[in-house]
Amino acid sequence: MLISLSYIFLVGMFLSWICKKVGLPGLLGMIFTGILLGPYCLGLIDSSLLNISSELRKIALIIILMRAGLNLDLSDLKRVGRPAILMCFVPACFEMIGMILLAPKLLGISLLDAAIMGSVVAAVSPAVIVPKMLQLMDEGYGTKESIPQLILAGASVDDVFVIVMFTAFLGLARGESIGLTSNLVTLL
Repeated sequence: MLISLSYIFLVGMFLSWICKKVGLPGLLGMIFTGILLGPYCLGLIDSSLLNISSELRKIALIIILMRAGLNLDLSDLKRVGRPAILMCFVPACFEMIGMILLAPKLLGISLLDAAIMGSVVAAVSPAVIVPKMLQLMDEGYGTKESIPQLILAGASVDDVFVIVMFTAFLGLARGESIGLTSNLVTLL
C-alpha cells in the first residue's frame, strides 16, 4: 500500500508539473495519474488501497469542505445577501432542467434517467472550486465585492443540494417513495 501511495504522489506531482509547463491545469495531470496507475491501465495500485478508496474520497471531500467553511466570513455572506443563497441551488436547477429537456430527445432516455444524469452533471467539484477561490481570496481579487466568498459558499451548499436530488431521483428509479426525512437520513 505504501509503494502504491508513493507511486500516486510522485507520478501525480510529476504529471501535474508537466501539465502546468504545457499550460494546462495541474489537476489534469493528477487525473491522468489515476487513469495511468489504475487497474484498467498499468494496475500499479495495490488492491487494499482500492478497497478503501471510497472512504478516502469521503475524507478528502470533508477536508475540502472544512477548508472552504473555515475561510468563509459570515459577515461577508450577510452583506452579499440574496445572491449567496441563490448561488446554492439556482445554477444546479438550471443544469438539471436543461438535461431533463434535452436528454430524452437527444439520447432517447426516460425523463427519470435524464433527471438522474442532470443531478450528476450539476454537481460542482469542490476539489476544483475551493482551492481556486482560496487562491483568489489570498491574492485579493474580488474580495471587496465578496465574489470568491459567494462562489465558495455556493459550491459547498450546491453539493449538498445535488446529492439530495440525486438520492431522490435514484429512489424514484428504484420504485421507492421519496420524502424529506428519508432523503435527509440518507444524506447524513
